[in-house]
Amino acid sequence: MIKPRRVVAARGYEEMDGTNVPSPRNGTAAGTAPGIGGGDVDPSSPINNGAPPEFELASVSVVPDDTFTVTQAVNALGFGWFQVKLSLCVGLCWMADSMEMTILSVLGPALHCDWGITRYQQALVTTVVFLGMMLSSTFWGHLSDRYGRKPALTLCGVLLFLYGLLSSVAPSFGWLLLLRGLVGFAIGCVPQSVTLYAEFLPTKQRAKCVVLLDCFWALGACFEVALALAVGPNLGWRWLLGLSAAPLFAFAVVTPWLPESARYHVASGQNDKALATLEQIAKDNKRPMLLGRLVVEGPSGSRGSVKALLGSSLRRTTLLLWFIWMSCAFCYYGLVLMSTELFGGKNKTVLPDTETDCHPLATTDYMDLLWTTLAEFPGIFATIYVIEKFGRKKTMALQFLLYAGCVLMITVTDVRVFLTIILFMARGIIAGLFQAAYVYTPEVYPTALRSVGVGGCSALARLGAMATPYVAQVLLQSSIWSAVTVYGFFAVCASVACIMLPYETRGTDMGQ
Repeated sequence: MIKPRRVVAARGYEEMDGTNVPSPRNGTAAGTAPGIGGGDVDPSSPINNGAPPEFELASVSVVPDDTFTVTQAVNALGFGWFQVKLSLCVGLCWMADSMEMTILSVLGPALHCDWGITRYQQALVTTVVFLGMMLSSTFWGHLSDRYGRKPALTLCGVLLFLYGLLSSVAPSFGWLLLLRGLVGFAIGCVPQSVTLYAEFLPTKQRAKCVVLLDCFWALGACFEVALALAVGPNLGWRWLLGLSAAPLFAFAVVTPWLPESARYHVASGQNDKALATLEQIAKDNKRPMLLGRLVVEGPSGSRGSVKALLGSSLRRTTLLLWFIWMSCAFCYYGLVLMSTELFGGKNKTVLPDTETDCHPLATTDYMDLLWTTLAEFPGIFATIYVIEKFGRKKTMALQFLLYAGCVLMITVTDVRVFLTIILFMARGIIAGLFQAAYVYTPEVYPTALRSVGVGGCSALARLGAMATPYVAQVLLQSSIWSAVTVYGFFAVCASVACIMLPYETRGTDMGQ
């Protein structure tokens, strides 16, 4: 019998039930880039490094007992044009999500100059987005389970475009907060695109394709900074918000052509629709369709509970991972926001008829922001190599220490070139660190607790992201040394937490 195993979706995204894959023999590959979302794609999907597979059904077109599952069909039909199209659609979704996150680093300072809002109000613009994401994850999960991933993603695309566009014409700060909170609420559905994506990926290609999503995330961040460079200095933040909604509109347009999850159709008793989807994959990939009868995946067991995570065997691991994820999000988004404040800090002007100091971003500031954002690409790929060579715990511990060293170096130089280099290194390190956390966490939990385990870590990460604006945008204005010390302290403590983790998962099978 093939053992059913769950695969967890990227960036805190929700679990897929009934995914049958061979157990990894020689380590796992890396997962996704930083996004803080609601359910998680298994970043540790196995790549066969020459080891014999645990079963042979994934490589044949006729199953011995004349039955096959969706997982076996997807593995047999392989990677082809169908997955390429799906990669572009889901990648567009991730780009749009990344742009909405990146714009927060530019929007706050622009509102500070345009409306004269306080630093606390500026930080609240960021916090409210993550609050909306945290409140909506359960809603979108239930909606997807009941009506399917495709209807949920279609509604998500429409709402994201609508609220993003309305944000650009908000008449007051209160209205803007409400609309940005609704943007965060809609972003909570973005993880469903990753779950849908992973359900159509063959086992051997899953890890590589999940890394591809990291690249789309980094690409979206770079595109947003480039758009801000072109639009911000001359047209202002309203045009920037409006134009940033363009990828959201494109995603809303393509969602009706997304395939519905074949697993969802089988689980809901709609085998005919599931077969039609699999036949479309066979046609697009130019592979013969499997012969036999489509059957439901094996039983997947219970989803587990938070109480089980805090049981005697997992309590230490869970508490340490919660702190690590919270620190990771706190440091990542803190660096994103702090970069804008540091680059724009020297462009000080005083608003007329007020005593408010305004720090508008100049063209050179946007260019330096773009350079630091590009650091995510080498950070992601370097982590993929290092994590398999030296292990998960050591990699994360070292990256936290390197990050702490980089942010503390910010206080020792006023030279713009050196500051840009320091922020570039720190951005690459923390982006890779998120990658490592997404690899380790699904590996360390048993199947029955994997979804709730990663979901709990993701929730703590959102809390870290909600808190970081008050350090990067408020405390930084009164004392740069105090702000970077806070980030350095959390990074060092998180490094110690990584060393204290009881299990190293490199080269081991995922727990059943």
